[in-house]
Amino acid sequence: MTPAELTSCCLGLNGTSSDVPFPRSPGLTVFRVGGKIFAFCALDEHPLKIALKCEPEEAVRLREAHPAIVPGWHLNKRHWNTVTVGELPARMVRELIEDSYDLVVAGLPRAERLRLDRP
Repeated sequence: MTPAELTSCCLGLNGTSSDVPFPRSPGLTVFRVGGKIFAFCALDEHPLKIALKCEPEEAVRLREAHPAIVPGWHLNKRHWNTVTVGELPARMVRELIEDSYDLVVAGLPRAERLRLDRP
């Protein structure tokens, strides 16, 4: 998966946006839904990595099963994983992105979730 494909995957989800909010990390792109972050990625980094939210028990299971998935760097390691994109199948990366998105959407206020459901 290329940086462009990764960006397209994140921004292809309903109601998402991206920005570069950290002046000290100008290469760090943040992907949001409802104003809440569901992914961080330095798109010019090699190898390409993305930090994604995850249920705590699932985060541990994924780390144990895949060396390309490690605790989130500079993030709450209980809730965030860092995924080395090129070392996993693209389909799995897409599913992890969707899971992170779904987890964040589930925590949004009901009115915001309903707005996201509209076409």
